[in-house]
Amino acid sequence: MNAQQLKNSILQEAIEGRLVPQDPNDEPASVLLDKIRKEKQQLVKEGKLKKKDLEEKPISEDEIPFEIPESWEWCRMNSVIDVRDGTHDTPSYVVQGYPLITGKDFYNGYFELSKTQYISEKDYLEICKRSRVDVGDILFSMIGGNIGSQILITEDNYFEMAIKNVALFKQYSIKIVDAKYLSYFLNARIDHIKSEALGGAQSFVSLKQLRTYLIPIPPLAEQKRIVEKIEELMPKVEEYGKAQDKLNKLNEELPERLKKSILQEAIEGRLVPQDPNDEPASALLAKIREEKNQLVKESKLKKKDLEEKLISEDEIPFDISDSWEWCRLGDIVSNQTGLSYNKGDLDKKVDNPIRVLRGGNIQNGSWSIKQDDVMIAPEFIKKQNLVLQKNTFITPAVTSLEHLGKTALIVENHEDIVAGGFVLYLLPFYREDTLVKFLSFFFQSSFYNEYCKSIANKSGQAFWNLSRPKLMHLAIPLPPLAEQKRIVEKIEQLFKEVDKLKV
Repeated sequence: MNAQQLKNSILQEAIEGRLVPQDPNDEPASVLLDKIRKEKQQLVKEGKLKKKDLEEKPISEDEIPFEIPESWEWCRMNSVIDVRDGTHDTPSYVVQGYPLITGKDFYNGYFELSKTQYISEKDYLEICKRSRVDVGDILFSMIGGNIGSQILITEDNYFEMAIKNVALFKQYSIKIVDAKYLSYFLNARIDHIKSEALGGAQSFVSLKQLRTYLIPIPPLAEQKRIVEKIEELMPKVEEYGKAQDKLNKLNEELPERLKKSILQEAIEGRLVPQDPNDEPASALLAKIREEKNQLVKESKLKKKDLEEKLISEDEIPFDISDSWEWCRLGDIVSNQTGLSYNKGDLDKKVDNPIRVLRGGNIQNGSWSIKQDDVMIAPEFIKKQNLVLQKNTFITPAVTSLEHLGKTALIVENHEDIVAGGFVLYLLPFYREDTLVKFLSFFFQSSFYNEYCKSIANKSGQAFWNLSRPKLMHLAIPLPPLAEQKRIVEKIEQLFKEVDKLKV
Protein backbone atom coordinates (compact mmCIF):
# COMPACT_ATOMS: atom_id res chain seq x y z
CA MET A 1 0.00 0.00 0.00
CA ASN A 2 1.46 3.35 -1.03
CA ALA A 3 1.00 6.62 0.85
CA GLN A 4 -1.95 7.79 -1.24
CA GLN A 5 -3.73 4.47 -0.79
CA LEU A 6 -3.10 4.65 2.96
CA LYS A 7 -4.49 8.19 3.07
CA ASN A 8 -7.56 7.09 1.08
CA SER A 9 -8.06 4.17 3.46
CA ILE A 10 -7.92 6.45 6.52
CA LEU A 11 -10.44 8.87 5.00
CA GLN A 12 -12.77 6.02 4.09
CA GLU A 13 -12.55 4.64 7.62
CA ALA A 14 -13.36 8.13 8.88
CA ILE A 15 -16.52 8.68 6.84
CA GLU A 16 -17.78 5.16 7.60
CA GLY A 17 -17.52 5.78 11.36
CA ARG A 18 -14.67 3.33 12.00
CA LEU A 19 -11.78 5.71 12.68
CA VAL A 20 -12.80 6.83 16.18
CA PRO A 21 -15.19 5.23 18.70
CA GLN A 22 -18.74 6.53 19.08
CA ASP A 23 -19.72 8.19 22.37
CA PRO A 24 -23.33 7.53 23.54
CA ASN A 25 -23.28 10.93 25.27
CA ASP A 26 -22.89 12.77 21.93
CA GLU A 27 -25.93 14.66 20.68
CA PRO A 28 -27.03 12.50 17.70
CA ALA A 29 -26.97 13.83 14.16
CA SER A 30 -30.79 13.60 13.94
CA VAL A 31 -31.04 16.43 16.49
CA LEU A 32 -28.66 18.55 14.40
CA LEU A 33 -30.79 17.96 11.31
CA ASP A 34 -33.92 19.08 13.15
CA LYS A 35 -32.13 22.30 14.15
CA ILE A 36 -31.08 23.05 10.60
CA ARG A 37 -34.62 22.43 9.30
CA LYS A 38 -35.99 24.98 11.80
CA GLU A 39 -33.35 27.51 10.77
CA LYS A 40 -34.21 27.07 7.10
CA GLN A 41 -37.91 27.55 7.88
CA GLN A 42 -37.05 30.82 9.60
CA LEU A 43 -35.00 31.91 6.58
CA VAL A 44 -38.04 31.27 4.36
CA LYS A 45 -40.16 33.49 6.63
CA GLU A 46 -37.53 36.22 6.35
CA GLY A 47 -37.48 35.92 2.56
CA LYS A 48 -33.84 34.83 2.54
CA LEU A 49 -34.69 31.37 1.28
CA LYS A 50 -37.31 30.03 -1.09
CA LYS A 51 -39.98 27.61 0.05
CA LYS A 52 -38.78 24.99 -2.44
CA ASP A 53 -35.43 24.97 -0.63
CA LEU A 54 -37.18 23.25 2.29
CA GLU A 55 -37.96 20.23 0.12
CA GLU A 56 -35.82 17.18 0.86
CA LYS A 57 -35.57 14.51 -1.80
CA PRO A 58 -36.07 11.08 -0.19
CA ILE A 59 -33.03 8.79 -0.01
CA SER A 60 -33.57 5.26 -1.32
CA GLU A 61 -31.78 2.16 -0.04
CA ASP A 62 -30.04 1.76 -3.42
CA GLU A 63 -28.38 5.16 -3.07
CA ILE A 64 -26.65 4.43 0.26
CA PRO A 65 -23.03 3.39 -0.51
CA PHE A 66 -22.12 1.98 2.94
CA GLU A 67 -23.42 1.47 6.46
CA ILE A 68 -22.90 4.08 9.19
CA PRO A 69 -23.33 4.09 13.00
CA GLU A 70 -26.80 4.55 14.49
CA SER A 71 -25.97 8.02 15.83
CA TRP A 72 -25.15 9.20 12.30
CA GLU A 73 -27.55 10.29 9.58
CA TRP A 74 -27.50 10.14 5.80
CA CYS A 75 -28.67 13.34 4.13
CA ARG A 76 -28.22 15.28 0.96
CA MET A 77 -25.57 17.97 0.87
CA ASN A 78 -28.02 20.88 0.49
CA SER A 79 -29.86 19.73 3.63
CA VAL A 80 -26.90 20.62 5.84
CA ILE A 81 -24.77 23.06 3.88
CA ASP A 82 -25.43 26.00 1.56
CA VAL A 83 -24.08 24.88 -1.84
CA ARG A 84 -23.84 27.60 -4.48
CA ASP A 85 -21.46 28.59 -7.26
CA GLY A 86 -19.74 31.65 -8.66
CA THR A 87 -20.58 33.80 -11.64
CA HIS A 88 -21.48 32.23 -14.97
CA ASP A 89 -20.55 35.38 -16.89
CA THR A 90 -17.13 36.56 -18.05
CA PRO A 91 -16.52 40.06 -16.66
CA SER A 92 -14.10 42.49 -18.29
CA TYR A 93 -10.57 41.96 -17.05
CA VAL A 94 -8.42 44.77 -15.67
CA VAL A 95 -4.70 45.09 -14.91
CA GLN A 96 -5.26 45.77 -11.21
CA GLY A 97 -8.33 44.85 -9.21
CA TYR A 98 -9.88 41.85 -7.50
CA PRO A 99 -8.80 38.30 -8.45
CA LEU A 100 -11.38 36.18 -10.27
CA ILE A 101 -10.68 32.66 -9.01
CA THR A 102 -11.43 29.63 -11.18
CA GLY A 103 -10.58 25.98 -10.63
CA LYS A 104 -7.29 26.52 -12.48
CA ASP A 105 -6.11 28.87 -9.73
CA PHE A 106 -5.82 26.27 -6.98
CA TYR A 107 -4.58 22.73 -6.60
CA ASN A 108 -4.00 20.32 -3.69
CA GLY A 109 -5.23 22.84 -1.15
CA TYR A 110 -3.11 25.81 -2.31
CA PHE A 111 -3.73 28.85 -4.47
CA GLU A 112 -1.60 29.29 -7.59
CA LEU A 113 -2.18 32.88 -8.73
CA SER A 114 0.51 33.35 -11.38
CA LYS A 115 -2.07 33.30 -14.22
CA THR A 116 -5.08 34.71 -12.34
CA GLN A 117 -7.20 37.36 -14.10
CA TYR A 118 -8.46 40.49 -12.28
CA ILE A 119 -11.80 42.30 -12.38
CA SER A 120 -13.07 45.72 -11.35
CA GLU A 121 -14.51 46.53 -7.92
CA LYS A 122 -17.97 46.94 -9.46
CA ASP A 123 -17.93 43.42 -10.94
CA TYR A 124 -16.42 42.02 -7.73
CA LEU A 125 -19.22 43.46 -5.58
CA GLU A 126 -21.86 42.20 -8.01
CA ILE A 127 -20.48 38.63 -7.91
CA CYS A 128 -20.23 38.78 -4.11
CA LYS A 129 -24.00 39.31 -3.91
CA ARG A 130 -24.34 35.76 -5.20
CA SER A 131 -21.25 34.06 -3.83
CA ARG A 132 -19.18 35.94 -1.30
CA VAL A 133 -16.22 33.90 -0.05
CA ASP A 134 -15.63 33.89 3.71
CA VAL A 135 -13.36 32.11 6.18
CA GLY A 136 -14.74 28.61 6.79
CA ASP A 137 -16.02 28.20 3.22
CA ILE A 138 -14.78 25.53 0.82
CA LEU A 139 -14.03 26.19 -2.84
CA PHE A 140 -14.49 23.18 -5.13
CA SER A 141 -13.45 23.05 -8.80
CA MET A 142 -16.39 21.99 -10.96
CA ILE A 143 -15.00 21.80 -14.49
CA GLY A 144 -12.10 20.43 -16.54
CA GLY A 145 -9.14 18.32 -15.56
CA ASN A 146 -8.99 19.93 -12.13
CA ILE A 147 -12.43 18.69 -11.01
CA GLY A 148 -12.49 18.02 -7.30
CA SER A 149 -9.52 20.16 -6.36
CA GLN A 150 -10.58 22.13 -3.30
CA ILE A 151 -9.45 24.74 -0.81
CA LEU A 152 -10.70 25.25 2.73
CA ILE A 153 -10.63 28.99 3.36
CA THR A 154 -8.85 29.85 6.61
CA GLU A 155 -7.51 33.03 8.21
CA ASP A 156 -4.10 32.19 6.70
CA ASN A 157 -5.12 31.87 3.04
CA TYR A 158 -8.09 34.27 2.92
CA PHE A 159 -8.13 37.29 0.62
CA GLU A 160 -10.92 39.18 -1.13
CA MET A 161 -11.84 37.27 -4.28
CA ALA A 162 -14.63 36.56 -6.72
CA ILE A 163 -15.24 33.06 -8.13
CA LYS A 164 -16.26 31.54 -11.46
CA ASN A 165 -17.02 27.88 -12.34
CA VAL A 166 -16.25 27.05 -8.71
CA ALA A 167 -18.66 25.53 -6.17
CA LEU A 168 -18.89 27.29 -2.82
CA PHE A 169 -19.82 25.36 0.32
CA LYS A 170 -21.02 27.73 3.08
CA GLN A 171 -22.19 27.01 6.61
CA TYR A 172 -25.64 27.96 7.81
CA SER A 173 -25.71 30.04 11.01
CA ILE A 174 -26.37 26.83 12.95
CA LYS A 175 -23.27 24.80 12.29
CA ILE A 176 -23.90 21.09 11.98
CA VAL A 177 -21.01 20.17 9.68
CA ASP A 178 -17.42 20.86 10.70
CA ALA A 179 -15.70 22.49 7.70
CA LYS A 180 -12.66 20.23 8.01
CA TYR A 181 -14.83 17.13 8.23
CA LEU A 182 -16.62 18.25 5.06
CA SER A 183 -13.28 18.83 3.34
CA TYR A 184 -12.04 15.35 4.30
CA PHE A 185 -15.34 13.84 3.16
CA LEU A 186 -15.02 15.48 -0.26
CA ASN A 187 -11.46 14.16 -0.53
CA ALA A 188 -12.63 10.66 0.38
CA ARG A 189 -15.36 10.68 -2.26
CA ILE A 190 -13.60 12.62 -5.01
CA ASP A 191 -13.15 9.61 -7.31
CA HIS A 192 -16.86 8.82 -7.04
CA ILE A 193 -17.80 12.46 -7.66
CA LYS A 194 -15.56 12.54 -10.74
CA SER A 195 -17.12 9.32 -12.02
CA GLU A 196 -20.49 11.08 -12.08
CA ALA A 197 -19.16 14.13 -13.97
CA LEU A 198 -21.07 15.14 -17.09
CA GLY A 199 -19.87 16.26 -20.51
CA GLY A 200 -17.32 14.94 -22.98
CA ALA A 201 -14.01 16.63 -23.70
CA GLN A 202 -14.72 19.27 -21.04
CA SER A 203 -16.30 17.31 -18.18
CA PHE A 204 -18.04 19.11 -15.32
CA VAL A 205 -19.89 18.50 -12.07
CA SER A 206 -23.20 20.34 -11.92
CA LEU A 207 -24.45 22.32 -8.94
CA LYS A 208 -27.49 19.99 -8.80
CA GLN A 209 -25.19 16.95 -8.48
CA LEU A 210 -23.33 18.52 -5.57
CA ARG A 211 -26.48 19.70 -3.82
CA THR A 212 -28.12 16.26 -3.96
CA TYR A 213 -24.93 14.30 -3.21
CA LEU A 214 -25.22 12.05 -0.14
CA ILE A 215 -23.10 12.80 2.93
CA PRO A 216 -23.00 10.84 6.22
CA ILE A 217 -23.36 13.22 9.18
CA PRO A 218 -21.88 12.15 12.52
CA PRO A 219 -22.67 13.93 15.78
CA LEU A 220 -20.80 17.27 15.81
CA ALA A 221 -18.60 16.18 18.73
CA GLU A 222 -17.61 13.04 16.82
CA GLN A 223 -16.86 15.10 13.72
CA LYS A 224 -14.30 17.02 15.75
CA ARG A 225 -12.77 13.78 17.07
CA ILE A 226 -12.57 12.45 13.50
CA VAL A 227 -10.80 15.62 12.33
CA GLU A 228 -8.35 15.48 15.23
CA LYS A 229 -7.56 11.83 14.49
CA ILE A 230 -7.03 12.49 10.79
CA GLU A 231 -4.74 15.43 11.55
CA GLU A 232 -2.80 13.22 13.95
CA LEU A 233 -2.38 10.48 11.33
CA MET A 234 -1.67 12.51 8.18
CA PRO A 235 1.86 13.67 9.18
CA LYS A 236 2.69 10.01 9.80
CA VAL A 237 1.29 9.11 6.39
CA GLU A 238 3.44 11.85 4.87
CA GLU A 239 6.52 10.44 6.62
CA TYR A 240 5.57 6.98 5.38
CA GLY A 241 5.24 8.37 1.85
CA LYS A 242 8.69 9.98 1.97
CA ALA A 243 10.23 6.76 3.29
CA GLN A 244 8.44 4.81 0.58
CA ASP A 245 9.67 7.22 -2.12
CA LYS A 246 13.23 6.73 -0.91
CA LEU A 247 12.77 2.97 -0.95
CA ASN A 248 11.26 3.07 -4.44
CA LYS A 249 14.16 5.17 -5.66
CA LEU A 250 16.64 2.74 -4.12
CA ASN A 251 14.80 -0.17 -5.74
CA GLU A 252 14.88 1.59 -9.10
CA GLU A 253 18.57 2.37 -8.78
CA LEU A 254 19.58 -0.99 -7.29
CA PRO A 255 19.83 -2.96 -10.59
CA GLU A 256 22.11 -0.35 -12.18
CA ARG A 257 24.17 -0.04 -9.00
CA LEU A 258 24.58 -3.81 -8.88
CA LYS A 259 25.66 -3.86 -12.52
CA LYS A 260 28.22 -1.11 -11.90
CA SER A 261 29.53 -3.06 -8.91
CA ILE A 262 29.76 -6.26 -10.96
CA LEU A 263 31.65 -4.45 -13.73
CA GLN A 264 34.08 -2.94 -11.23
CA GLU A 265 34.75 -6.38 -9.75
CA ALA A 266 35.30 -7.66 -13.28
CA ILE A 267 37.86 -5.07 -14.38
CA GLU A 268 39.77 -5.44 -11.11
CA GLY A 269 40.09 -9.21 -11.59
CA ARG A 270 37.86 -10.20 -8.67
CA LEU A 271 34.81 -11.58 -10.49
CA VAL A 272 36.19 -14.94 -11.59
CA PRO A 273 39.24 -16.91 -10.40
CA GLN A 274 42.51 -16.72 -12.31
CA ASP A 275 43.84 -19.87 -14.00
CA PRO A 276 47.65 -20.26 -14.09
CA ASN A 277 47.27 -22.25 -17.32
CA ASP A 278 45.84 -19.23 -19.17
CA GLU A 279 48.03 -17.66 -21.83
CA PRO A 280 48.91 -14.30 -20.18
CA ALA A 281 47.64 -10.95 -21.40
CA SER A 282 51.16 -10.11 -22.64
CA ALA A 283 50.63 -12.73 -25.37
CA LEU A 284 47.41 -11.00 -26.41
CA LEU A 285 49.19 -7.65 -26.60
CA ALA A 286 51.84 -9.29 -28.78
CA LYS A 287 49.11 -10.45 -31.21
CA ILE A 288 47.68 -6.93 -31.28
CA ARG A 289 51.13 -5.53 -32.13
CA GLU A 290 51.35 -8.01 -35.02
CA GLU A 291 48.00 -6.77 -36.32
CA LYS A 292 49.20 -3.16 -36.10
CA ASN A 293 52.46 -3.97 -37.91
CA GLN A 294 50.48 -5.55 -40.71
CA LEU A 295 48.27 -2.45 -40.96
CA VAL A 296 51.40 -0.29 -41.24
CA LYS A 297 52.64 -2.49 -44.11
CA GLU A 298 49.26 -2.05 -45.81
CA SER A 299 49.49 1.74 -45.26
CA LYS A 300 46.30 1.60 -43.18
CA LEU A 301 48.18 2.78 -40.10
CA LYS A 302 51.07 5.19 -39.61
CA LYS A 303 54.38 3.98 -38.18
CA LYS A 304 54.13 6.46 -35.30
CA ASP A 305 50.96 4.68 -34.17
CA LEU A 306 53.13 1.71 -33.18
CA GLU A 307 54.75 3.73 -30.40
CA GLU A 308 53.60 2.73 -26.90
CA LYS A 309 53.94 5.16 -24.02
CA LEU A 310 54.99 3.70 -20.70
CA ILE A 311 52.45 3.68 -17.86
CA SER A 312 53.73 5.21 -14.62
CA GLU A 313 52.93 3.97 -11.13
CA ASP A 314 50.83 7.11 -10.51
CA GLU A 315 48.47 6.16 -13.33
CA ILE A 316 47.62 2.73 -11.92
CA PRO A 317 44.43 2.97 -9.79
CA PHE A 318 44.36 -0.59 -8.44
CA ASP A 319 46.38 -3.81 -8.35
CA ILE A 320 45.81 -6.58 -10.89
CA SER A 321 46.89 -10.19 -11.22
CA ASP A 322 50.37 -11.03 -12.58
CA SER A 323 48.75 -12.57 -15.65
CA TRP A 324 47.05 -9.27 -16.51
CA GLU A 325 48.62 -6.24 -18.19
CA TRP A 326 48.08 -2.50 -18.00
CA CYS A 327 47.95 -0.95 -21.47
CA ARG A 328 46.67 2.26 -23.00
CA LEU A 329 43.36 2.32 -24.84
CA GLY A 330 45.20 3.69 -27.88
CA ASP A 331 47.40 0.57 -27.90
CA ILE A 332 44.45 -1.68 -28.67
CA VAL A 333 41.96 0.56 -30.56
CA SER A 334 42.24 3.25 -33.20
CA ASN A 335 39.81 6.18 -33.40
CA GLN A 336 38.21 8.38 -36.02
CA THR A 337 35.35 10.82 -36.19
CA GLY A 338 32.10 10.19 -38.00
CA LEU A 339 30.58 11.76 -41.09
CA SER A 340 30.60 15.54 -41.50
CA TYR A 341 27.80 16.92 -43.64
CA ASN A 342 26.04 20.19 -44.49
CA LYS A 343 22.38 20.97 -43.92
CA GLY A 344 21.96 21.19 -47.67
CA ASP A 345 22.93 17.55 -47.99
CA LEU A 346 19.83 16.58 -46.01
CA ASP A 347 17.40 17.97 -48.60
CA LYS A 348 18.18 15.24 -51.10
CA LYS A 349 15.24 12.91 -51.61
CA VAL A 350 16.83 9.71 -52.80
CA ASP A 351 16.17 6.02 -52.73
CA ASN A 352 18.06 3.94 -50.15
CA PRO A 353 19.30 6.89 -48.04
CA ILE A 354 21.99 6.48 -45.39
CA ARG A 355 20.97 6.91 -41.74
CA VAL A 356 23.25 9.10 -39.61
CA LEU A 357 23.46 8.26 -35.90
CA ARG A 358 24.11 11.04 -33.38
CA GLY A 359 24.86 11.09 -29.67
CA GLY A 360 21.19 10.66 -28.75
CA ASN A 361 21.13 7.26 -30.46
CA ILE A 362 23.80 5.85 -28.16
CA GLN A 363 23.18 4.08 -24.85
CA ASN A 364 25.64 2.22 -22.67
CA GLY A 365 26.42 -0.95 -24.62
CA SER A 366 23.85 -0.48 -27.39
CA TRP A 367 22.32 2.00 -29.83
CA SER A 368 18.85 2.60 -31.27
CA ILE A 369 17.12 4.15 -34.25
CA LYS A 370 15.09 7.33 -33.65
CA GLN A 371 12.28 8.94 -35.63
CA ASP A 372 14.22 12.19 -36.06
CA ASP A 373 17.40 10.52 -37.37
CA VAL A 374 19.22 12.37 -40.15
CA MET A 375 18.95 10.67 -43.56
CA ILE A 376 21.53 11.47 -46.25
CA ALA A 377 22.25 10.50 -49.86
CA PRO A 378 24.87 7.72 -50.29
CA GLU A 379 27.14 9.89 -52.47
CA PHE A 380 27.97 12.14 -49.54
CA ILE A 381 29.80 9.30 -47.77
CA LYS A 382 33.32 9.73 -49.06
CA LYS A 383 34.95 7.28 -46.60
CA GLN A 384 33.36 3.89 -47.06
CA ASN A 385 34.80 2.67 -43.74
CA LEU A 386 32.36 5.00 -41.99
CA VAL A 387 29.50 2.52 -42.37
CA LEU A 388 28.99 0.63 -39.13
CA GLN A 389 31.07 -2.51 -39.00
CA LYS A 390 30.79 -5.49 -36.66
CA ASN A 391 32.90 -5.42 -33.49
CA THR A 392 33.54 -1.67 -33.47
CA PHE A 393 32.29 0.95 -31.02
CA ILE A 394 30.73 4.40 -31.29
CA THR A 395 30.68 7.04 -28.54
CA PRO A 396 29.57 10.73 -28.48
CA ALA A 397 32.53 13.11 -28.92
CA VAL A 398 30.36 16.17 -28.20
CA THR A 399 27.40 15.72 -25.85
CA SER A 400 25.92 16.61 -22.47
CA LEU A 401 27.96 15.74 -19.39
CA GLU A 402 25.62 12.93 -18.33
CA HIS A 403 26.01 11.18 -21.71
CA LEU A 404 29.79 11.38 -21.87
CA GLY A 405 31.35 7.92 -22.02
CA LYS A 406 28.24 6.11 -23.26
CA THR A 407 29.61 3.64 -25.77
CA ALA A 408 27.68 1.29 -28.07
CA LEU A 409 28.95 -1.98 -29.53
CA ILE A 410 28.14 -2.65 -33.19
CA VAL A 411 27.29 -6.36 -33.33
CA GLU A 412 26.77 -6.70 -37.09
CA ASN A 413 27.57 -4.83 -40.31
CA HIS A 414 25.21 -2.01 -41.36
CA GLU A 415 25.91 -0.83 -44.89
CA ASP A 416 23.18 1.83 -44.71
CA ILE A 417 24.12 3.43 -41.35
CA VAL A 418 26.97 5.74 -40.34
CA ALA A 419 27.73 7.85 -37.29
CA GLY A 420 27.80 11.66 -37.48
CA GLY A 421 30.74 14.02 -37.10
CA PHE A 422 30.18 14.52 -33.38
CA VAL A 423 30.50 10.78 -32.79
CA LEU A 424 33.77 8.91 -32.33
CA TYR A 425 34.51 5.46 -33.77
CA LEU A 426 36.67 3.17 -31.61
CA LEU A 427 38.09 0.40 -33.83
CA PRO A 428 39.83 -2.55 -32.10
CA PHE A 429 43.00 -3.63 -33.90
CA TYR A 430 42.27 -7.23 -32.91
CA ARG A 431 38.57 -7.94 -33.51
CA GLU A 432 38.26 -11.23 -31.70
CA ASP A 433 34.73 -11.61 -30.26
CA THR A 434 35.83 -12.25 -26.69
CA LEU A 435 38.07 -9.19 -26.54
CA VAL A 436 35.35 -7.04 -28.09
CA LYS A 437 32.73 -8.23 -25.57
CA PHE A 438 35.15 -7.61 -22.69
CA LEU A 439 35.81 -4.08 -23.99
CA SER A 440 32.05 -3.52 -24.33
CA PHE A 441 31.55 -4.24 -20.64
CA PHE A 442 34.65 -2.19 -19.75
CA PHE A 443 33.15 0.79 -21.60
CA GLN A 444 30.00 0.44 -19.47
CA SER A 445 31.95 0.61 -16.20
CA SER A 446 31.93 3.59 -13.85
CA PHE A 447 35.73 3.56 -14.08
CA TYR A 448 35.57 4.34 -17.80
CA ASN A 449 32.56 6.70 -17.65
CA GLU A 450 34.08 8.81 -14.87
CA TYR A 451 37.39 9.02 -16.73
CA CYS A 452 35.59 10.35 -19.82
CA LYS A 453 33.96 13.08 -17.75
CA SER A 454 37.31 14.00 -16.19
CA ILE A 455 38.98 14.63 -19.57
CA ALA A 456 36.10 16.50 -21.24
CA ASN A 457 36.21 20.22 -22.05
CA LYS A 458 33.09 22.38 -21.83
CA SER A 459 31.80 23.59 -25.19
CA GLY A 460 29.10 26.26 -24.86
CA GLN A 461 26.37 26.13 -22.25
CA ALA A 462 25.23 22.52 -22.44
CA PHE A 463 27.86 20.52 -24.33
CA TRP A 464 31.21 18.92 -23.57
CA ASN A 465 33.98 17.81 -25.92
CA LEU A 466 35.65 14.46 -25.31
CA SER A 467 39.43 14.87 -25.67
CA ARG A 468 40.53 12.18 -28.15
CA PRO A 469 44.27 12.24 -27.22
CA LYS A 470 43.44 11.95 -23.50
CA LEU A 471 40.94 9.17 -24.21
CA MET A 472 43.57 7.16 -26.07
CA HIS A 473 45.96 7.81 -23.14
CA LEU A 474 43.68 5.96 -20.69
CA ALA A 475 45.38 3.07 -18.90
CA ILE A 476 43.13 -0.02 -18.89
CA PRO A 477 43.54 -3.43 -17.21
CA LEU A 478 43.72 -6.28 -19.74
CA PRO A 479 43.13 -9.90 -18.61
CA PRO A 480 44.27 -13.02 -20.48
CA LEU A 481 41.92 -13.82 -23.36
CA ALA A 482 40.70 -17.04 -21.71
CA GLU A 483 39.88 -15.15 -18.51
CA GLN A 484 38.11 -12.46 -20.52
CA LYS A 485 35.81 -15.18 -21.82
CA ARG A 486 35.04 -16.37 -18.26
CA ILE A 487 34.49 -12.76 -17.16
CA VAL A 488 32.08 -12.05 -20.04
CA GLU A 489 30.10 -15.25 -19.35
CA LYS A 490 29.87 -14.42 -15.64
CA ILE A 491 28.76 -10.84 -16.29
CA GLU A 492 26.06 -11.99 -18.71
CA GLN A 493 24.84 -14.56 -16.18
CA LEU A 494 24.74 -12.04 -13.32
CA PHE A 495 23.14 -9.30 -15.43
CA LYS A 496 20.25 -11.68 -16.27
CA GLU A 497 19.68 -12.21 -12.56
CA VAL A 498 19.88 -8.47 -11.86
CA ASP A 499 17.38 -7.73 -14.63
CA LYS A 500 14.85 -9.94 -12.85
CA LEU A 501 14.85 -7.38 -10.02
CA LYS A 502 13.29 -4.82 -12.37
CA VAL A 503 10.10 -6.81 -12.83
